[in-house]
Amino acid sequence: MDVYATLGTSDAAATTPFYDAVLATIGWAVRADYPGLRGYTRGGGPDGFILWLCTPFDGAPASPGNGTMIGFPAASHDEVEAFHAAALAHGGTDEGAPGPRPHYGPNWYSAYVRDPVGNKLAIVFDE
Repeated sequence: MDVYATLGTSDAAATTPFYDAVLATIGWAVRADYPGLRGYTRGGGPDGFILWLCTPFDGAPASPGNGTMIGFPAASHDEVEAFHAAALAHGGTDEGAPGPRPHYGPNWYSAYVRDPVGNKLAIVFDE
Protein backbone atom coordinates (compact mmCIF):
# COMPACT_ATOMS: atom_id res chain seq x y z
CA MET A 1 0.00 0.00 0.00
CA ASP A 2 1.43 3.33 -1.04
CA VAL A 3 1.16 6.46 1.06
CA TYR A 4 -0.78 9.21 -0.68
CA ALA A 5 -2.42 12.59 -0.29
CA THR A 6 -5.24 14.12 -2.29
CA LEU A 7 -5.79 17.72 -3.28
CA GLY A 8 -9.16 18.71 -4.60
CA THR A 9 -9.66 20.65 -7.80
CA SER A 10 -12.74 21.88 -9.57
CA ASP A 11 -10.63 23.15 -12.48
CA ALA A 12 -8.56 20.33 -14.00
CA ALA A 13 -7.85 22.51 -17.06
CA ALA A 14 -5.86 24.88 -14.82
CA THR A 15 -4.37 22.41 -12.35
CA THR A 16 -3.21 19.66 -14.72
CA PRO A 17 -0.73 21.84 -16.67
CA PHE A 18 0.36 23.46 -13.39
CA TYR A 19 1.25 20.17 -11.69
CA ASP A 20 2.73 18.65 -14.87
CA ALA A 21 5.18 21.57 -15.11
CA VAL A 22 5.88 22.18 -11.44
CA LEU A 23 6.43 18.57 -10.43
CA ALA A 24 8.64 17.93 -13.49
CA THR A 25 11.19 20.34 -11.98
CA ILE A 26 11.82 17.79 -9.20
CA GLY A 27 11.60 14.64 -11.30
CA TRP A 28 7.94 13.78 -10.73
CA ALA A 29 5.57 12.66 -13.48
CA VAL A 30 2.06 11.32 -14.02
CA ARG A 31 1.62 7.82 -12.61
CA ALA A 32 -2.06 7.40 -13.45
CA ASP A 33 -4.76 9.45 -15.13
CA TYR A 34 -8.48 8.70 -14.82
CA PRO A 35 -11.55 10.91 -15.30
CA GLY A 36 -11.51 13.29 -12.33
CA LEU A 37 -8.35 11.75 -10.80
CA ARG A 38 -4.67 12.19 -11.72
CA GLY A 39 -1.77 10.79 -9.71
CA TYR A 40 1.88 11.88 -9.61
CA THR A 41 4.95 10.08 -8.24
CA ARG A 42 8.71 10.55 -8.44
CA GLY A 43 9.57 9.46 -11.98
CA GLY A 44 5.96 8.45 -12.64
CA GLY A 45 6.76 5.01 -11.27
CA PRO A 46 4.52 2.61 -9.39
CA ASP A 47 6.14 3.01 -5.96
CA GLY A 48 6.39 5.69 -3.33
CA PHE A 49 4.30 8.60 -2.19
CA ILE A 50 1.48 9.56 -4.58
CA LEU A 51 -0.09 12.99 -4.94
CA TRP A 52 -3.61 12.65 -6.32
CA LEU A 53 -5.48 15.60 -7.82
CA CYS A 54 -9.16 14.89 -7.83
CA THR A 55 -12.61 16.22 -8.28
CA PRO A 56 -14.22 15.84 -4.85
CA PHE A 57 -16.04 12.53 -4.62
CA ASP A 58 -19.05 14.14 -2.93
CA GLY A 59 -19.65 16.38 -5.95
CA ALA A 60 -19.27 19.59 -3.95
CA PRO A 61 -16.81 22.26 -5.13
CA ALA A 62 -13.19 21.73 -4.14
CA SER A 63 -11.69 24.14 -1.63
CA PRO A 64 -8.19 24.44 -0.15
CA GLY A 65 -7.86 23.43 3.48
CA ASN A 66 -6.96 26.09 6.02
CA GLY A 67 -3.59 25.01 7.40
CA THR A 68 -3.15 22.31 4.76
CA MET A 69 0.09 22.22 2.79
CA ILE A 70 1.94 19.53 0.84
CA GLY A 71 5.74 19.75 1.04
CA PHE A 72 8.07 18.31 -1.59
CA PRO A 73 11.79 17.59 -1.22
CA ALA A 74 14.26 19.30 -3.52
CA ALA A 75 17.78 18.12 -4.35
CA SER A 76 19.25 21.63 -4.59
CA HIS A 77 18.63 25.35 -4.37
CA ASP A 78 18.22 25.31 -8.16
CA GLU A 79 15.31 22.85 -7.88
CA VAL A 80 13.61 25.08 -5.29
CA GLU A 81 13.95 28.05 -7.62
CA ALA A 82 12.79 26.09 -10.71
CA PHE A 83 9.74 24.73 -8.85
CA HIS A 84 8.78 28.23 -7.70
CA ALA A 85 9.31 29.75 -11.17
CA ALA A 86 7.30 27.01 -12.88
CA ALA A 87 4.47 27.50 -10.39
CA LEU A 88 4.26 31.22 -11.11
CA ALA A 89 4.51 30.64 -14.88
CA HIS A 90 1.58 28.19 -14.79
CA GLY A 91 -1.03 30.14 -12.83
CA GLY A 92 0.24 29.72 -9.28
CA THR A 93 0.75 32.50 -6.77
CA ASP A 94 3.70 33.29 -4.56
CA GLU A 95 3.42 32.52 -0.85
CA GLY A 96 7.15 32.92 -0.09
CA ALA A 97 9.97 33.39 -2.59
CA PRO A 98 12.92 30.98 -2.65
CA GLY A 99 15.38 31.65 0.12
CA PRO A 100 16.87 30.51 3.41
CA ARG A 101 14.55 29.94 6.34
CA PRO A 102 17.01 29.63 9.27
CA HIS A 103 14.15 29.55 11.78
CA TYR A 104 13.34 26.04 10.40
CA GLY A 105 16.96 24.86 10.43
CA PRO A 106 20.43 26.16 9.63
CA ASN A 107 20.42 24.81 6.04
CA TRP A 108 16.70 25.07 5.22
CA TYR A 109 16.08 26.64 1.80
CA SER A 110 12.50 26.73 0.59
CA ALA A 111 9.72 28.40 -1.34
CA TYR A 112 5.93 28.40 -0.98
CA VAL A 113 3.22 28.71 -3.63
CA ARG A 114 -0.47 28.19 -4.18
CA ASP A 115 -1.76 26.27 -7.18
CA PRO A 116 -4.38 27.83 -9.50
CA VAL A 117 -7.24 26.74 -7.21
CA GLY A 118 -5.58 27.78 -3.93
CA ASN A 119 -3.89 24.63 -2.57
CA LYS A 120 -0.64 25.47 -0.79
CA LEU A 121 2.64 23.75 -1.67
CA ALA A 122 6.15 23.93 -0.26
CA ILE A 123 9.44 22.94 -1.87
CA VAL A 124 12.33 22.38 0.54
CA PHE A 125 16.05 21.74 0.27
CA ASP A 126 17.66 20.95 3.61
CA GLU A 127 21.30 19.97 3.14
